[in-house]
Amino acid sequence: MPKRCADDLWSIAVESPADAQALADELRRHGTWLDVVPGIDSVVLRFDPLAVSEGDTGALIDRVVAHGVPTVPVDGELHRIPVVYGGEYGPDLDELCVATGLTHDEIVALHTGSEYTVDMVGFTPGFAFIGGLDDRLRVPRRAEPRARVEPGSVGIADGRTGLYAMASPGGWTLIGRTPYRLFDPLADEPFALRAGMRVRFVAIGAEEFER
Repeated sequence: MPKRCADDLWSIAVESPADAQALADELRRHGTWLDVVPGIDSVVLRFDPLAVSEGDTGALIDRVVAHGVPTVPVDGELHRIPVVYGGEYGPDLDELCVATGLTHDEIVALHTGSEYTVDMVGFTPGFAFIGGLDDRLRVPRRAEPRARVEPGSVGIADGRTGLYAMASPGGWTLIGRTPYRLFDPLADEPFALRAGMRVRFVAIGAEEFER
């Protein structure tokens, strides 16, 4: 059911990130919205209350939801993302070893041993939320966020991997860094990753990272 969360906002709860993307795509094809923002478990819609009534927007949302929304297909191409783990590139890896009881090598093997799907891109331009993290690597966000996290940093928190596309504050547990350019504002497609993409992490050495 849609829920009003401000004078010009509706929020619709969904069951999964894939459902959020699919519903957002469908709603963009109907009505005139100022913004449609899919998240992990909801879609937020912004409308102009001076141009359209709350009742009309609510009725439109109800019709779209009742009609049923097809699932967005997962991207067929597998994107391999190189990561150098630990040391200055992953300053929280030692701490993660203590928290999980796993060795460096075991953590790297678990993180690189699975295929993942990008759930959403947000927080800062290009920041990718990637689901499917092994439960053995599940840790909460850090109690004390950092004032600055370097671009390309690879963090984990609450069952997901997060990729920092640009320098920003952040509270994820940092296990590595990728040289992969995640955000280029001058490119035709500024974001290297988008929701639904299949990704796999590949361990590399520091020398390869610097090259």
